Amino acid sequence: MLTAQMLLSGYARGIFPMAASAEDDDLHWFEPDPRGILPLGPVHASRSLRRDLRLGGWSARHATDFDAVVRRCADRDTTWINQPLRVLYRELHQSGHAHALEVFKHGRLAGGIFGVVLGSAYFGESMFSTQTSGSRMALLWMDSHLRRSGFQLFDTQYLTQHLASMGGIEIPRQIYRRRLAQALSVNPDIHAAALPDAQALSQEITQTS
Repeated sequence: MLTAQMLLSGYARGIFPMAASAEDDDLHWFEPDPRGILPLGPVHASRSLRRDLRLGGWSARHATDFDAVVRRCADRDTTWINQPLRVLYRELHQSGHAHALEVFKHGRLAGGIFGVVLGSAYFGESMFSTQTSGSRMALLWMDSHLRRSGFQLFDTQYLTQHLASMGGIEIPRQIYRRRLAQALSVNPDIHAAALPDAQALSQEITQTS
């Protein structure tokens, strides 16, 4: 049976587990080549997304219910997040090795993201949206938070069209492994920095656009 420590050891070697479906209790290890990453930037934000952020009403906070974020990420027709993985993610969160945030629009939940933390690497696992642009806003806030906290690597595992539109790229496995090794040599505190408010986040993005 896979344990939380075994899971962390896998991430440190560049591999991660996924299930074939929510109903399948078996987990399988993956190491894609090329590897998807989101260069800590800020990430690219379209003109419409920047305008939406400036219009106001957006906010973010560290997830007060980590399990709920994972559950919402898995709440779709097809998912690789099965029950054994949910249990493992909860254990990692309790030990400080999994982190999530939620975004809100006018006080209503709009989206969120969670991932595994090891050294200065953040392994983004999944996102969700309940309102338009919710997951994109979660990416913007997570990128800013990781940079403010001293992280070096935002691993997305695979590159989707959604991630590519926000600056995600693919790199060869050997280059990824070197970047991972460097990120693992540094141990910042992901809870040390406060999340920026919407105005501060908008200024960060505008200054680099």
